[in-house]
Amino acid sequence: MTIGIRVAHGFSAFVFAVVFGLPAVAQDAAGFPNKPIRVIVPYAAGGLQDSLARIVGLPLNAQLGQPIVIENRGGAGGISGCEAVARAAPDGYTLLVAGVGQLAINPALYAKLPYDPVKDFAPVSVMGTSTIYLVAAESTGIATFADMVAQAKARPGQLTYGSSGNGSLHHLTMETLKAALGLNIVHVPFKGTGQMLPALLGGQLTLGLSSLPSLAPYIRSGRVKLLAINVGKRSAQEPDVPTIAEQGIPGFDFPSPIGLLAPAGTPPAVVAKLAAEVAKAVHLPDTVRRFNAIGVDSVGSSPEVYAAMIRGDLEKYARAVRISRARVD
Repeated sequence: MTIGIRVAHGFSAFVFAVVFGLPAVAQDAAGFPNKPIRVIVPYAAGGLQDSLARIVGLPLNAQLGQPIVIENRGGAGGISGCEAVARAAPDGYTLLVAGVGQLAINPALYAKLPYDPVKDFAPVSVMGTSTIYLVAAESTGIATFADMVAQAKARPGQLTYGSSGNGSLHHLTMETLKAALGLNIVHVPFKGTGQMLPALLGGQLTLGLSSLPSLAPYIRSGRVKLLAINVGKRSAQEPDVPTIAEQGIPGFDFPSPIGLLAPAGTPPAVVAKLAAEVAKAVHLPDTVRRFNAIGVDSVGSSPEVYAAMIRGDLEKYARAVRISRARVD
């Protein structure tokens, strides 16, 4: 049957979509992308977020048929880069690579931020998650998590641990662990794990927290002992290392998701298309191999899963900041 009704173009498209079962929102992604996509990394080149952006950017370039331009915009704990994307046009051509520091920890540390992690962004996909390892220097004689707890209880205030700075994921992980077990271990903040590791290896620290790639050469040489990991399930890369949850703190889980986000208001169909392409890119064998080399597990989540993760992380890390009494230096 022919429907002979003359209507305005926009309304006719809507009627066509409803009558013939085609989602009108799909039209928002037609022809996307037709120009380069800018991906802002809120840190200087060379860090973990920058590495993920560049690794994923290569297959995305081929899949989308447009250049993926990485722009490093460091400063103020990632705040500057996040603000730039929050204020960008919501068209899918300016994206943000962010982690829990920018999306969950900063809101708990700073009284006022120039962006809202929920209202100002449209989550696209979690590209991958990294794991933090709790280690002890060989010279301490601590070989297991139980050894650490025993020494800490026998010598309150005498053990030390190094982190990558006040308010860092390393700091919040350890302070939450200490509170759960009633331990008195002194925090020594550093400006990055690159400064912390020499102090640990040199005997100035009892314990340290870092990613697996940074620790790998010292694990092989026996100079550090792996005690536990800060996520809820064991890592495929070091399956013999127990989780902190297994050591008497049920539910202890502090993963570090690193994801891709667009400005709020970006058409849902554009977000969905980007998410599908990211999921494809992060599970390519070469991507998985390169992720594993820097201590990252591939994820490729849906926008909805990522949004729920951010909301959960906001609550989790707000509690952790209160426990740690972390402050902005």
